[in-house]
Amino acid sequence: MTTVAVIPARYAATRFPGKPLANETGKYLIQHVYERACECRSIDRAIVATEDERIVAAVKSFGGEVRMTRADHPTGTDRVGEVAEALGLSDEDIVLNVQGDEPEVSPIVLDRLIVRMKDSTGSAAIGTVAARFDDDGPKNGPGSPLDPNCVKVVVDAAGEAMYFSRSPIPFPRDTGGVVDRPSRWLLHMGVYAFRTAALRRVTGGRLQPSALEKAESLEQLRWLENGMRIAVVLVEERSVGIDTPQDYAAFVARTERKRSGVIFGLARTWITGGLG
Repeated sequence: MTTVAVIPARYAATRFPGKPLANETGKYLIQHVYERACECRSIDRAIVATEDERIVAAVKSFGGEVRMTRADHPTGTDRVGEVAEALGLSDEDIVLNVQGDEPEVSPIVLDRLIVRMKDSTGSAAIGTVAARFDDDGPKNGPGSPLDPNCVKVVVDAAGEAMYFSRSPIPFPRDTGGVVDRPSRWLLHMGVYAFRTAALRRVTGGRLQPSALEKAESLEQLRWLENGMRIAVVLVEERSVGIDTPQDYAAFVARTERKRSGVIFGLARTWITGGLG
């Protein structure tokens, strides 16, 4: 069973044009994502999928694999589907859709998702990831379960998705809609694993946008409405997507802090060793 990670990267992002090529850390944003995917032990191959020659050139400059795709894909999943179709994969092979704006995605999380898909042969044809909101985090506003930009998911006893929503589901009836403990909600993280046959079914216009999808602007609801099962892996570590220049600035700051910490640690070790 082959596992391929495909990373869709579009240049013309509405809120942050040219986002994949941002390089204030010394690496392109898309390079951070590509390297994280390559650290995943269960992935046989990683490929960037893009519609822009500038991104092609950037990926080639750091030795990554990249494929040009059509420019008119309605979703990143469709872009992933085009690349997967050209690879000649078998129906049971696994294609990972790793968002091109997730530079801190954990290779361990990707590994767990792949293992779940391999263990659920004949069951769920799609897998994704969720984590509990942090009780020490906000209870309202941005980053909270009430934030419509934070997609919530509810799962059944078998660990499969029942519904995804921008609303807080389940609704906190006993507290009158007030979030008292954020960890009661599951935050959906936008990474997917598909069996090739399932990816082929959901892309290329084979399934038309559904009523629920249009209402929430969530393509995974189309898959649920058409009877497709989605396995959900619950993880501890959450990654933060880069949607705006402000998000990117915060990522650059985190990267600099980590880099400074590593340098300080090495210097301290050297000094201690030298003195000892």
